[in-house]
Amino acid sequence: MKMDNYNLMKDKRIQVLAVTGGKGGVGKTNIAVNIGASLASMGKKTYLLDADFGLSNVDVILGLSPQLTLIDVIENRCQLEEIILKGPCGLQIIPGASGVQKLVQMQARDYAGMIHSFSRLMPQLDTFIIDTAPGIHSSVAQLAAASQEILVVVCDEPASIADAYAFIKLLHQQHGIERFRIIANMTSGLFEARQLFAKLTNVTDKYLSVVLHFLGWIPEDELIRKAIKRQSAVVEAYPSSAASQHFKELAKNILKLPPPVLNTGSGQFFMEQFFSSASALQ
Repeated sequence: MKMDNYNLMKDKRIQVLAVTGGKGGVGKTNIAVNIGASLASMGKKTYLLDADFGLSNVDVILGLSPQLTLIDVIENRCQLEEIILKGPCGLQIIPGASGVQKLVQMQARDYAGMIHSFSRLMPQLDTFIIDTAPGIHSSVAQLAAASQEILVVVCDEPASIADAYAFIKLLHQQHGIERFRIIANMTSGLFEARQLFAKLTNVTDKYLSVVLHFLGWIPEDELIRKAIKRQSAVVEAYPSSAASQHFKELAKNILKLPPPVLNTGSGQFFMEQFFSSASALQ
């Protein structure tokens, strides 16, 4: 790596956000896309990694057609920069590869090249969002644990609350994570969103030594469904909608979060942390 790039990288503070939910069907990917688009519209250089390596779908919900994906980078057919897609509002998207087992079960020999590829992006980044796979597989936990902030999406369903708790417990017990940001999705209003947050905190306060922070909420909005059918981000398709206003508020709340610690948010890029923990488990 060139020394000038290294000097740029070593002091670069990048906010790495993992958007997760424990279970599928809670709107995690839609939230990741719209938060990313909102941050990009505010002038932040924002990249979104579709890290659901078993069933990638960010490109599907946005109507994008990637010709190259992460598997092409891993197998040295192209550089990471060549696979990046232009998303809504200037959001940059790194597509995964749906159904490719090699991405689910990466080997140590692939780590160095991937770390180097992602490190080259660092001077261009302000915010890096990881849309994780559903469930509590070890690779999902590793991606979340390597991030500075973990955004847990939850909706008012017993299965969603139970799975969110299970994922928080896993990250706390196996990775020592003590702080989580909670997003209440598909709620009728702030009161219901706060009640949902209270249901989750009542359980975590009783059994775990973790701190949950209420980051914000997204209302039920028919325009979200219309945007999904149009394969668009609601913040771009319907910028004046109630949902879009809440996504923008979420983005503002993210910008107010404490800046990343320099030695974990820059020189030790999250991919290096992720692959190091993955290697330890093999």
